[in-house]
Amino acid sequence: MNSQSLLASVGINIGLAMVILFLFSILKKQPSNAAIYYPRPLSKRHPITFPPFSLRRFIPSFSWIPRAFRVTEDEILQTNGLDALIVIRLFKFGINFFTVCSSVGLLILLPINFGGQPASSDSYRSMDSCTISNIKTGSNMLWVHFMCLWFISLYGLHLLYREYSEILVKRIQQVRNLRHRPDQFTTLVREIPVCGEHQARGCCVDHFFSKHHPYSYHSYKMLYDGKDIEDLSKQARYVHEKVQGLRKKCEGKKHGKESDECRDDLLKITGLEEKLEELCRKIRQLQSEDMLKGKELPVAFVTFKSRWGAAMAAQTQQHTNPLLWITEMAPEPSDVSWRNLSIQYKILPVYKIGVILAATLLTIFFAVPVTAVQGIAKFEKLKKWFPPAMAIEFIPGLSSVVTGYLPSAVLKGFIYIVPFAMLGMAKLGGSISKSKEEIKACNMVFYFLLGNVFFLSLISGSLLDEIGEYVSHPKNLPSHLAALVSSQADFFMTYILTEGLSGFSLEVLQPGLLIWDFIKSRTYCRGKEKDLYLYSLQYFRIIPIVSLSILIGIVYAVIAPLLLPFLIVYFFLGYAVYINQANFYVLIQDVYETVYDTCGTFWPFIHHYIIVAIILMQITMIGLFGLKSKPAASVSTIPLLLLTIMFNEYCKIRFLPAFRSHSIQNAVENDELDEKSSEMEHSFDKAIEEYRQPCLVPVSFTQSDSSLYQPLITSW
Repeated sequence: MNSQSLLASVGINIGLAMVILFLFSILKKQPSNAAIYYPRPLSKRHPITFPPFSLRRFIPSFSWIPRAFRVTEDEILQTNGLDALIVIRLFKFGINFFTVCSSVGLLILLPINFGGQPASSDSYRSMDSCTISNIKTGSNMLWVHFMCLWFISLYGLHLLYREYSEILVKRIQQVRNLRHRPDQFTTLVREIPVCGEHQARGCCVDHFFSKHHPYSYHSYKMLYDGKDIEDLSKQARYVHEKVQGLRKKCEGKKHGKESDECRDDLLKITGLEEKLEELCRKIRQLQSEDMLKGKELPVAFVTFKSRWGAAMAAQTQQHTNPLLWITEMAPEPSDVSWRNLSIQYKILPVYKIGVILAATLLTIFFAVPVTAVQGIAKFEKLKKWFPPAMAIEFIPGLSSVVTGYLPSAVLKGFIYIVPFAMLGMAKLGGSISKSKEEIKACNMVFYFLLGNVFFLSLISGSLLDEIGEYVSHPKNLPSHLAALVSSQADFFMTYILTEGLSGFSLEVLQPGLLIWDFIKSRTYCRGKEKDLYLYSLQYFRIIPIVSLSILIGIVYAVIAPLLLPFLIVYFFLGYAVYINQANFYVLIQDVYETVYDTCGTFWPFIHHYIIVAIILMQITMIGLFGLKSKPAASVSTIPLLLLTIMFNEYCKIRFLPAFRSHSIQNAVENDELDEKSSEMEHSFDKAIEEYRQPCLVPVSFTQSDSSLYQPLITSW
């Protein structure tokens, strides 16, 4: 890629970002878009004040960006929980890390790289003049790169240790602040045997825990197969919505022919109400205790009189047969994945293997579009493969746009659907909670992006040849990887530009929701009150994509330091966008709702992704030093690689257990706080009632439901 293509990509992305942010600053001031840009405050009945209809509502402004940086972590923690704060801290990690790396790269490495260019070289046409590729073979200047590699690696490990320590402290504090949550008193029990005397599982649960946990056991709630009830409930909701629609239609009619139609509608309403009453009767009959006895699942939620008792039961083996009485801490009620609790524990490995195979197949098939994207980026090869492409050269500037901007934009479009596909697969994996499904999806998406966007972009020019080379000569992997990484610096720069400037700008604009809302309001929802577009923060999409950008930046920190300033812009803009999306106090804007809070469980996975990036950087540099005939530098990098691996193992021992379960010490301390305030009994008494299956919730379709249709959004 030449400099003209790179400048074209920079210009297009900056131009698009400015246009999109201008549009956002105007559209968010329009009352008709309140359901998109203010869903959470509206869902809580908080009033939204818009400026009066005047020119001011159509003047763009960027005042929300500087205000976003004045939001404190305590405000984010209080409003959205620790999981949302971790996303924000991921951006702050990127800002802190790449600011230092940019200083080192631009002040030390970039002048050395550029000065190593021979006078007759043609590398000024591309980024090669600013990369380590421009250093002469065997040059002693490579020791400067070696020292910078050690500094960047050690600084990255220092930041990771500091982040892990601080987030662990915040996790403990958050667990203490949320100590009245029912999940801290509740254990999920699976593979419950049938009581031989009563031929039921419920009494077996009571007998077992009364005997083995006599001082801490409180009560239990069995789970049931509620498919029949769910089917009837869907039918009842459909009939109820039809009745509500006919009532509204009838209210709008007055006299004459319309009054005759209204009488017909009233007859239909009467028939539908009778059908609704019959459905509700059947549902209540199926929800009765006698009918449920035969539908018990080998799963129960067991509550204890203390957090200490729940933690002890969840973290110990209950039976000599490890496949019976399997216990773990229950997720919070809003986090439970009810449909997966009916899956037998013994066949869960089959589900997990199926998900892994499906994700692997998707990764393999995705090689086709990625290879095609790289074909566009490599215009010289594209002309050989597809001769009509030479016509592009006759239009001034078009080839720069095609090779500079188009590949990263097309790749961005392809990978947009991948996180949602991976989440769908993760939901089939048998996880007991939505948060664990998202964590699985995070892992699958990250390794998908690592394999397809990073590695496949490197080797897609001659895919089969490269794979054959790795298989036949595995010892040459570092040097081969180094050569490929060095040659693709310009493509990844355009990728970061597109992902950051255009991607984050579109994130804040929400164009998909705007288009969908426009279509709905002018077709089948015309004249109806708007629904709120309230969704949870998509950790499964945000975390892997941002982690990939960190990986690209770390790998290229020493190789191509010119890429690093673009990453600083990337993280600053991402920070501002997600603060805007998640903050409620400063901007009175809140796009995402908090469905659950795992108290920081996502961080160990983010830590792992960054460690992978640092190790990949070190392996690449070992190969590069070998290619540049500096074997001493390659050998001297190996201790750094071993140090990084040892650091990661230490973090697993030091921090990871505290994120997988609650310590007995913290559980006892929280119990003591409740005992002093006399809140303990109230907390565990209400805990078990929170874990009611959705299919067992009493059905009620009364006139009071019409309050749900009262308008939340009005034009001012």
